[in-house]
Amino acid sequence: MTRFNKISLTAALLAASLAAVGTAVFAANNTENDAASLLKANISLSQAVAVAEQHANGKATRAEYENSKQGWAYDIEVVSGTKVFDVKVDADKGIVISSAQDSSDRDDEHDTND
Repeated sequence: MTRFNKISLTAALLAASLAAVGTAVFAANNTENDAASLLKANISLSQAVAVAEQHANGKATRAEYENSKQGWAYDIEVVSGTKVFDVKVDADKGIVISSAQDSSDRDDEHDTND
């Protein structure tokens, strides 16, 4: 093995070790579950569903509590007639922060079962 290959291998192992340690530290410090965060919300899930249903003039079929760009929010799917809407309700203020028609059920990029 050449000297260059040994240096490259050593550097790669060091980088991988640092990444593993950093991930372990992050995981140890980030132990809060999304469900436990719900206790900090100023409005309940049922209140958020009522706001979303009134906003979209329909019935909720799915609701999630998630950390979004705007902070903690409820992501609620509402069916109104033949249309489906994704409505985000602020968990602290109880107001709609976004609403969009979901024509192809693209609400969750990570959820392939939709």
